[in-house]
Amino acid sequence: MKVQLFQQDIVWGDPAANRARISSALDTAPKADLYVFPEMFTTGFATMDGAVVEESDAETLAWMKAEAAKRDAALAGSIALKNGERCVNRLFFVKPDGSVTHYDKRHLFLYGGEGGRFSAGSERVTVSFRGVRFLLAVCYDLRFPVWLRNRGDYDAIILVANWPDARALAWNTLVRARAIENQCYMIAANRVGTDPACVYSGYSAMIDPYGEYVERPEPGKEAFAGGDIDLEFLSRYSQKFPVLQDADAFKII
Repeated sequence: MKVQLFQQDIVWGDPAANRARISSALDTAPKADLYVFPEMFTTGFATMDGAVVEESDAETLAWMKAEAAKRDAALAGSIALKNGERCVNRLFFVKPDGSVTHYDKRHLFLYGGEGGRFSAGSERVTVSFRGVRFLLAVCYDLRFPVWLRNRGDYDAIILVANWPDARALAWNTLVRARAIENQCYMIAANRVGTDPACVYSGYSAMIDPYGEYVERPEPGKEAFAGGDIDLEFLSRYSQKFPVLQDADAFKII
């Protein structure tokens, strides 16, 4: 399977502008089976009072369905979505046939104010597409290895993020660690640019089960990057070195 992540510069608080910019970018992007966008890719990290969130998923979800059908590819990315009196950080995985799977971010970034406006999800979500099984995760989830533990139910993690440059060392360390410890591919799409609170340099990457970079774009630059998910390679590696069989048992919510 061919994957491309988009290390995106997000227009603050303007869903229509971001959707239009991505559509144009996709027209020149490498052909792929799956395109992955960052966290809150239509608004930026909308945790403070007054920041724009989407009142309904209708427009962005319709756009994702149309782009997926047009390009015969799946699209994944999260949006800040009003959900009753509060909001959710909802990661959508949209297939070209129009079917949709979503995951609400489990670990809210309290340090950044996300817990004041958003509600946490409670369900761990995997989705299969063209023979590959994906675990869906959002930004701060990266710091919680028990939640992301491979239970033999996925081949790759899709991680979408607004992870600031100030904590780039943690990002670069943890995305590789999660791939290594779970013997999986990591598709980590982070944003670039600025918002009212932070500077973002990206450091997006596709990483293989050994922790090696398959491809990563230049830091600070808006760009696509990706590569192939090779299930035969993944199977040979896990059979040769079956480390997950020795993993500790955890009681997970």
